[in-house]
This record gives sequence, C-alpha cells and structure tokens, in this order.
Amino acid sequence: MDIKTVIFIGPQGSGKGTQIEKLKAVLESRDRRRVVDIQTGRRFRALAATQETFAEDKIAATLGAGVLQPDFMVTVLWGKAMMDQLDDKSHLLIDGFPRTVGQIPDLEDAFKFFERGPVSIINLETPEEVVRERMVSRARADDTEHSIEERLRWYREDTLPVIAYYRNHADVTVHDIDGTVSIDEVHTQILAALNID
Repeated sequence: MDIKTVIFIGPQGSGKGTQIEKLKAVLESRDRRRVVDIQTGRRFRALAATQETFAEDKIAATLGAGVLQPDFMVTVLWGKAMMDQLDDKSHLLIDGFPRTVGQIPDLEDAFKFFERGPVSIINLETPEEVVRERMVSRARADDTEHSIEERLRWYREDTLPVIAYYRNHADVTVHDIDGTVSIDEVHTQILAALNID
C-alpha cells in the first residue's frame, strides 16, 4: 500500500473524528506501517480539561466560546506531534488543520521536511442544518448554542477557502464526500477515494 497523507476537512459535527478512527483501523489491519493520527481539537480539549497552566486556562475559556485557537498554538500542537511520532514510513491522518489559509505555509513546510508525498483531502460535505443537529445531540460540554454558531461561521469564512486553495494545488487531490449518509456509507466512500480495497 502506498503511504497515505490524508487531511480531513469538514464542519464541526461532520464526523471527521469518527471517520479517522475507522480509516486508522483499516490501515492498521492491512499494513505494517504505523498510523499517526493528529486531531488538534481532541488535543485542545485534553489541555482544557487539565487547566494546570495559564495557557490551558486560556484554551478552556476560548473553547467554551467557540473561538478559533491562535495559529501559533495549532502549529505547536501538530508540529510537536509530528516530531515525536512521524517517520518516513508512517501513514498520516490529520484533522483540525489547516483551518485557515494562513496555516497552510507551515504545514507545507512540514510536509517538505518530512518528505510526505501526494496529499489527499477528504472534504466531508455536510450541510449546516445536519451538523447543527448532530452537535446538539452529542451533548459535548463545548457544544453550546453560541459556540456552535461561532464554529459554523468561522468554518464558512476561514476553512472553506482552504478547500478552494487545495483544489488548485499540485500534488493534492480533494475528494468530495457526502457526509449526510450513514457512518458506514461515508467510510466506504473514503476507502474508494483513497483506493483502499
């Protein structure tokens, strides 16, 4: 199997974390390579739960308000994860960055440094009314009505341009996936897009 570098993009509630777990399980069962799974949202929530430092207190406060974390902090989190875990044979699954066009250059520098090959974008196309309902039903502490609307707003304003950028980028393929169908149907679409049978 070719080494996979896969970035998951979609609004909050589109199922990125669930699909990464399912893809990771498939890769681990069919290949001997390590699968490095970097989900910045999960890492930020873990830091917010600790709240032992000033930075962790700030993260907790901003998560509850649905505010985007600053670019430098996102870069520190995924950069450290790559430095600690990535090798030249690992599959790499990413969720949570780049969330803005401004975060793309640092990620591209990292891909060049770590000699990552072609990149696949899994674009989970899921309408706002669907993800809004999903976020309310999952009852996570940071899924307040205000934070949900803020996250949907910054997804529209800040993250959709990332997809537009990658559609015109060499060595990157954007796969548009219907995120409204069942979890297993989404998973099947992803495997087909990545040529994993």
